[in-house]
Amino acid sequence: MNQFISRMQAVQSPIIPVVGELIQSSPGTISLGQGVVSYNPPPEAIELLPQFLSEPTNNLYKAVEGIPPLLAALTKKLVEFNHIELNTDNCIVVTAGSNMAFMNAILAITSPGDEIILNTPYYFNHEMAITMAGCRVVLVETDENYQLQPAAIAQAITPKTKAVVTISPNNPTGVVYSENLLRQVNEICRSHQIYHISDEAYEYFTYDGVKHVSPASFVGSSEYTISLFSLSKAYGFASWRIGYMVIPKHLLVAIKKVQDTILICPPVVSQYAALGALQAKDEYLQENIGAIAQVRQIVLEYLQQLQGLCTITPANGAFYFFLKVHTQIDAFELVKRLIKEHQIAVIPGTTFSMENGCYLRVAYGALQKDTVQVGMARLVKGLKTIIGD
Repeated sequence: MNQFISRMQAVQSPIIPVVGELIQSSPGTISLGQGVVSYNPPPEAIELLPQFLSEPTNNLYKAVEGIPPLLAALTKKLVEFNHIELNTDNCIVVTAGSNMAFMNAILAITSPGDEIILNTPYYFNHEMAITMAGCRVVLVETDENYQLQPAAIAQAITPKTKAVVTISPNNPTGVVYSENLLRQVNEICRSHQIYHISDEAYEYFTYDGVKHVSPASFVGSSEYTISLFSLSKAYGFASWRIGYMVIPKHLLVAIKKVQDTILICPPVVSQYAALGALQAKDEYLQENIGAIAQVRQIVLEYLQQLQGLCTITPANGAFYFFLKVHTQIDAFELVKRLIKEHQIAVIPGTTFSMENGCYLRVAYGALQKDTVQVGMARLVKGLKTIIGD
């Protein structure tokens, strides 16, 4: 049967469906697993759908890179929030989520055997995409607080390196990279003539006065910086599958080839909804992310009860904490026991490349005040009980 073995055997299986099956087998389990928010898209997103339905030609394929009204709205947002100017060196491509944007980028800039640098712990879908493309993942460790180490990144670059990937605010750790660190990495990419792929899906989720920084806002970075964005998180848009990327203009032809092959065009109905979402009042994001910030404080208070059992790294972004559990128990075995014995689900750190030690990702974006207390109480009790066995 060897003739039927494909490159996909080298790709890890996504962990979220695996944990989802475990949750289904244990009714009543509260999930701290999947990275989603609890709130719905703004009403402006739904209100624009009749406009989509009223135009009969919307049943036809539209432009590969996105419909013009949405591109115009995104241009405005990028200038106002990210300080990214659209110029002759760059452009926007709308995608079916930022995971697709990442795959677009990898296929556009690499040939089989090329290398992409990921900082650990990495986002598992990034590693999967690189492996699917027949490329090699080069891992660079972050420091004890999961911050970038520019010197280590520079040292890992070889003639086969095509890009360095950064994620800020970070999945799975929740840390936010400083402007200084992002500038250093961006400059390393410029000097080595490789790309800086910046995943910014959690750009709005920062706390305690921390500000998000987009590397594509740095002067002169347009020709080698690829920025990835998503509506899935901030606008409650997960199943609508709309993201977008800001790319160097010289990559547009290649990326349109990829997107036309896989998708032809992003779902037009979702693009209309996205256009409506971008017209939501500022209060929509302020109130919903403010509610998550309050949930985060409750999560932190519970996590303090695990001092001594876990190392809890400070995290001012996204809606994750990444715990190092002081135990010899395998991370996935610990996840299974937490679900089966305590009805609380988290994600094992092994899926994010953390093989040396027991790590857990705790996601709190989907929790509300009435569920966070119960969920975190279960997690604290479960870890204390299991680790104390």
